Amino acid sequence: MPKEKADIEVKRQELVSAVDSLRPMVEDVARSLYEHPELGLEEVFASRKLTSILESHGFSVEKEVAGLPTAFMAKAGKVRPAIAFMAEYDALLGIGHGCGHNLMAACALAAGIASKTVLPPETEQVTWIVLGTPAEETIGGKVVMTEAGVFDKIDAAFIAHPGQRNSLGGSSWASHPMEITFYGKSAHAGGNPQAGINALDALVSAYVAIRTMKNHLRDDVRLAGIITHGGDAPNVVPDRASCRFTIRAKDSRYLEEVVIPRVKQCAEGAALSVGARVEFRHYEPLFRETLEHPVLREIARKNFEYLGVKVPPPEPGTGGGVTDVGSVTWAVPCIQIGFEMTDARGHSKEMADATITPRAINATLMAAKVLALSALDLVYQPGLLEEAERYLQEVTGQSRQS
Repeated sequence: MPKEKADIEVKRQELVSAVDSLRPMVEDVARSLYEHPELGLEEVFASRKLTSILESHGFSVEKEVAGLPTAFMAKAGKVRPAIAFMAEYDALLGIGHGCGHNLMAACALAAGIASKTVLPPETEQVTWIVLGTPAEETIGGKVVMTEAGVFDKIDAAFIAHPGQRNSLGGSSWASHPMEITFYGKSAHAGGNPQAGINALDALVSAYVAIRTMKNHLRDDVRLAGIITHGGDAPNVVPDRASCRFTIRAKDSRYLEEVVIPRVKQCAEGAALSVGARVEFRHYEPLFRETLEHPVLREIARKNFEYLGVKVPPPEPGTGGGVTDVGSVTWAVPCIQIGFEMTDARGHSKEMADATITPRAINATLMAAKVLALSALDLVYQPGLLEEAERYLQEVTGQSRQS
């Protein structure tokens, strides 16, 4: 949609003002969710509150999206492009909002409401979406939503994560955790051990083999495990033993095609050595690595600068973090920016408490402005969206349905 530079600048200033006017709402959402923390797929209070606010601003709301009881899609408009701001709102057990998802929800609402206000769907030929994505910390709600086709009719997706640094997203690792269970035969460990088949012996052998195997894989592999069941009594040969491994790599293809088959081979060999049987179960879905989308990164960088905010260079290191946003980046041009709102470490009670401070609210408003301004760039410069789509097709080798 061609626009004069002067017109675009006016809209940009209006967007900034619109986000600032939503401070009371941002504060209310941040504090309300902080005071009512809920675990993944139990975010009943959060989902109701967020959808109620969006409905009051003229969004139509679809609930239980992708079969997830606390997921929602709030939409304004019926045309393309469709641009989504993603909200997270699940908390951590025993900590509360120590990952700042209450701020992520407030940020998405502020960006979506401001965009709808300043760039109305009926005049700007755009659809605005605020997407409620639950259970990021557990099952990975966005993985489920991606597999259900929720992003098939979305042209770009934005999300902002709070923390200690401003950032332009960055990559994450692929992960596909596995539970391994060995089945043997019980017997009296003192009186007749030869009559049994020791499942725990098989597990211990497999554990050592899997951990040692790390030396024969690429450096960007993480294999860490725990024994979750090793038997019931020391004088009984264990007929069942279980362990869980987090299995991670930077590349989901390498993870699925090389690492996981070799983990299974280690376990199968250990089972065979004692005569046990082994079963495998992925207790979480595949979390794909996050693709970095250059077009969206550059747009976000310019909008940080427009707001006078510095974005430091990425910190060195290989990381190892996982997010369900990764799956979204394989389905649609998507970016997760980071915004500095605390000095506290993530997943801590200190960070949870920091989310309701003035510093955190100011940072959340800033992040909402970056998201809304970046969405404006895509609406008024459709060539950017086309370029982002071409890049996605080149990387994935797949053409999306329009």
